[in-house]
Amino acid sequence: MLPLSLLSPLGQTKIYLYAKPADMRKSFNGLHAIVQSEFRRDIRTGDVFVFLNRRLDRIKLIHWDRDGLAIWMKRLERGTFQRPRGSPDAAQVEMDATDLALLLSGIELASVKRRPRYALDSAKRTAPQSMES
Repeated sequence: MLPLSLLSPLGQTKIYLYAKPADMRKSFNGLHAIVQSEFRRDIRTGDVFVFLNRRLDRIKLIHWDRDGLAIWMKRLERGTFQRPRGSPDAAQVEMDATDLALLLSGIELASVKRRPRYALDSAKRTAPQSMES
């Protein structure tokens, strides 16, 4: 089970999946270097970074937990994780907490259909607007 601090508050945590297979021998320094060089993000923002190996039977998550880096790892005894599809030339895939839960649960992502929901687009998030029209 993931530590609660990893996904709290759920709506504000950004989750990024590394699009390439990762070397699972990498630990804190190696994964942090990928976050800096490939994602070009500051790991101390609280975002979660997800890495899958080539065989898709291992997953690592790294994030900043208030006072230091934390890594969560899982090795499947049978089966594989499914790599979410993104742009072919993208270095990363942005996910949400639901996507991560589906990935960790082994649910086939292509079979999942999302119902329409309201979401703020990034342009509207910067300038608050009144609800009157």
